[in-house]
Amino acid sequence: MKTSSIIGAVFGAVFRVGVAIFAIYAIYNGALMAYDYGYRIFTEPAVSSGEGRAITVTVTEDMSPSDIGELFESKGLVKDGRLFMLQYYFSDFTKDVGPGVFELKTSMTGEEMMEAMAEAVKAAKGAENSNGN
Repeated sequence: MKTSSIIGAVFGAVFRVGVAIFAIYAIYNGALMAYDYGYRIFTEPAVSSGEGRAITVTVTEDMSPSDIGELFESKGLVKDGRLFMLQYYFSDFTKDVGPGVFELKTSMTGEEMMEAMAEAVKAAKGAENSNGN
């Protein structure tokens, strides 16, 4: 056997092992990141503790959950607008949240904000129905 073919085989094996190690490392880090993000969907704390700061936001009819998340992030109500969007899709409030002007606090979690918005929308619809009778 020639020396060059032995060296080539060794380098080829080392390269394949390096690629396999890199692939395992990338998959492992990706899984950790996905788990952390998934965990945060259900456990993300409020932006601030205590009483928090009241912020008024206007949600329009044409806003998607992604747009609402971006709005809330820009106003300082949530740390991550995309995470809020995912919280919305996994919440019980997907059908209940609608357009309106809402006063929310930085001490509220994403779910508490959605619950407050749903209650305000429900109250507004109730007021409209009682005025229409």
